[in-house]
Amino acid sequence: MIHKAYIVLLVLMASLSSLAQVGNVQGQMEIKGSVKGKENYVPISGVQVSIDKGAYTRTNALGEFTIKASIGDMLIIEGPELETVRYRIKSDEDVDVLVEGYGGSTSSRKQKREVSSSRNNLMDHQRFLDSANFYKKKDLEKSIDFIARSMEPLGSIGNKREFSSSLRTLGEIYMYHKQYDLAITNFKDALTALTSNKTKLLLGKVYVLNGDHESAISILEPLVVEKNMVPYQRVELFETLGDANKELSNLKQAQDYYQQGLLIAKKNQISPKEIDLSSKIADAFASENRVIEAEGFYQNSLNLSKQVAPERLIQESEKVADFYNQKNRYDDEIQLRKKNLDELEQLPKSNVSSNEKGVSARDTITSQRINYKIANAYIAQDKLDEAIPYLEKSIVEADRDDDLIVQKDATRKLSEVYRYKGDYTKALESYQDYVAVVDSLYVRKEQEISRAARFNREIANTQNRISSLEQERELSQSKYSLAVTEQQLYEETSKRQKWIIYSLIFGIALMALTAFLYYRSNKQQKLANNLLALKSLRTQMNPHFIFNALNSVNNYIAKSDERSANRFLSEFSVLMRSVLENSEEDFIPLAKELELLELYVKLEHSRFSDKFDYEIEVDDKIDIAAFQIPPMLLQPYIENAIWHGLRYKEEKGFLKIKVRQVTNDLLEICIEDNGIGRKKSAALKTTNQKKQKSKGMGNIQKRIQILNDMYKNRVDVSISDLNNDRTGTMVSLKLKKQ
Repeated sequence: MIHKAYIVLLVLMASLSSLAQVGNVQGQMEIKGSVKGKENYVPISGVQVSIDKGAYTRTNALGEFTIKASIGDMLIIEGPELETVRYRIKSDEDVDVLVEGYGGSTSSRKQKREVSSSRNNLMDHQRFLDSANFYKKKDLEKSIDFIARSMEPLGSIGNKREFSSSLRTLGEIYMYHKQYDLAITNFKDALTALTSNKTKLLLGKVYVLNGDHESAISILEPLVVEKNMVPYQRVELFETLGDANKELSNLKQAQDYYQQGLLIAKKNQISPKEIDLSSKIADAFASENRVIEAEGFYQNSLNLSKQVAPERLIQESEKVADFYNQKNRYDDEIQLRKKNLDELEQLPKSNVSSNEKGVSARDTITSQRINYKIANAYIAQDKLDEAIPYLEKSIVEADRDDDLIVQKDATRKLSEVYRYKGDYTKALESYQDYVAVVDSLYVRKEQEISRAARFNREIANTQNRISSLEQERELSQSKYSLAVTEQQLYEETSKRQKWIIYSLIFGIALMALTAFLYYRSNKQQKLANNLLALKSLRTQMNPHFIFNALNSVNNYIAKSDERSANRFLSEFSVLMRSVLENSEEDFIPLAKELELLELYVKLEHSRFSDKFDYEIEVDDKIDIAAFQIPPMLLQPYIENAIWHGLRYKEEKGFLKIKVRQVTNDLLEICIEDNGIGRKKSAALKTTNQKKQKSKGMGNIQKRIQILNDMYKNRVDVSISDLNNDRTGTMVSLKLKKQ
């Protein structure tokens, strides 16, 4: 009974609140008015018109405004060149405000023409600005061009408000396209032209996105005491302050800001922000391992998401599933993600697909990602058979959507699962698929880097154009000021000239700094890409030697030759351990590489002792310690000599490895075999072998190319026939001293 009475009380309170809100809305009306100069009736644009209860607007190019208000509200009219005017609304009649001392004399037709020209310029500015906002998310180049065109009409009138609006919009465009440094620069310039809470809020957001959390807090904290912010802006203020403090690990402070923002969002029924803030509060509690509080806020965000849109519900559900994963609650995670999959399949395709694919794809909610995460949850529980179908489905869907990131991760994970299960054939097939996806990903990454470099050049050109427009506007404004204050001509001219010189010096310094940072960023990016490529190539070692070596051990065991099996397995493990230890290095000492090669040739000779003999000859005059060589660079050539040259020779062959010093800084390593030769070896290949794409030599060539690019041509390899009858093969590798 008490529970029922409590529910009835809540319903009555909600009804009364709704009626009060309806009554409040019904009491509002549209108030129209204008702001003009008293002496000449010149319209004054850009004047801020607000109501003491929070609503606000600005006058247009004709000095007119429209605002919603109720009888009894206080109308406040403010401007940088005006005294603040307050007016109590008593009816729905138009409000015309005449400002004294604005606009000067009205005695000539010339002044009227200037006023008319000023109106047209302001209308052109707003039209181009609207176009820039329209193309903001569609075409970066077009939107920036419209910003430049919106600033051109302002050169003759020097209107700071409109100029600041253009710079702020330009900053928003750069922020959307993740050009955070440029966004920060333009927001600062907008604040220099005209101080605005909206611009400060945007600057704080982009500081958080750029990782400069202290600067975000310093610019936003003073806004907490501001009273003329609309509720949505205040919610965003507290949310951004919470984000900055959370990144600085000030979790208690972050929670307080989130709570304040959530309170305002609930009071003003801003549902999207209620969801965002509930989810972020849950994240903060989860970071402190306060599971019960986190689950409560996550549940609140889910309940609110159900009232908004199915896509938002799936997004929040995935956040909760990630939380379950962090807490090792894999059964709950799997159940929730499967439910999300069902919800996702019911959505229209246009709502599910991502506009961005491949390397640059954002972490959107897609079925392939959910399937991959379900498989990972099963793997964490050692349920490998249940994980395989989800990995396979994730791979198929990622291939369909051209999502190379998920396809790469899922393919590699599938190979690992098959390897854990002992199905090495499927593990090898999956690993080969993984290598192919990595190659495609690498090619696409190179293409994106090239496009990004070209795109950055175009942005730099447009930004320079905008900077020149800013200088032109400032110059025009300076000339106008000098004409008005003729009596202070010499003093003002000197000040302006100094200001312009300092501005030009600052502009040149800024451009030089930007060019230097751009060059350094490109250089670091290229180095990172090369290191990633080298690491990828080093991990693509063909495992057939491992399988064949294990078969040899099995052979010894079958023959009851336990001593040979133990010896072979011991030497084989030493070789594999050394290979793994050197897998992260670009270069290792030549002496160590020769030891590994001798051990490798020894193992191969023990398997094919009836096929070849070998000799490793090192010139005694060589200072081995002075040279370094990329690890496992020679092994594929020796392997080719044994498997494709000597193994097919009818009589016993001979493999010779010679190391000689050409000059003080140049070393030559020759690998010679008197096998059947490259031509005959190619003819003996089966049809299936010809169809398969051998990656061993290709990977070696790529490694040499990247290493030479990074270390200035230190390695050179050439392959030729040993004899005139095209039998035998000689590989010559020349190595420069470090």
